[in-house]
Amino acid sequence: MTNIERNRAIVTAYVEALNAGEFDRLVALFAPDARIQGVTGAGGLDFAMPIWKQLYEGLNMRLEVQEMVAEGNRVAVRYHEHGRWTGPFLGFSEPTGKTYELVAMEWFELENSRIAGRWGARDGAAQARQLGFPAPAAPVGKTAAAA
Repeated sequence: MTNIERNRAIVTAYVEALNAGEFDRLVALFAPDARIQGVTGAGGLDFAMPIWKQLYEGLNMRLEVQEMVAEGNRVAVRYHEHGRWTGPFLGFSEPTGKTYELVAMEWFELENSRIAGRWGARDGAAQARQLGFPAPAAPVGKTAAAA
């Protein structure tokens, strides 16, 4: 197996573990000091794990790989992401039961057969609209229509 094939296999294992809610398996794929960044912020595994659990348990998120490109120690993935809001998610505790789907992308950097860095991007605004998240409060001094 080439280095590129191994890196693709590690990222595929990440997707499979996340989709199955196998969080111990997911953690084992990352370097202990991995850097993880997404739409909610950045940090290490201790930052990402609660969010991943809420994505799995609250939004029933599933990732389907649409395209994966690997070169050297980097892998980029484009996904079809979909789910249904059935439980608490990032402070929202009244699920609507609505579904969502969107395009998501992640970029991985691998070192020593472990994920050392992962950056994710998805259209959080489209997700919020589809799921019916409550609208954020209007800035002080502005009405919702003027905001």
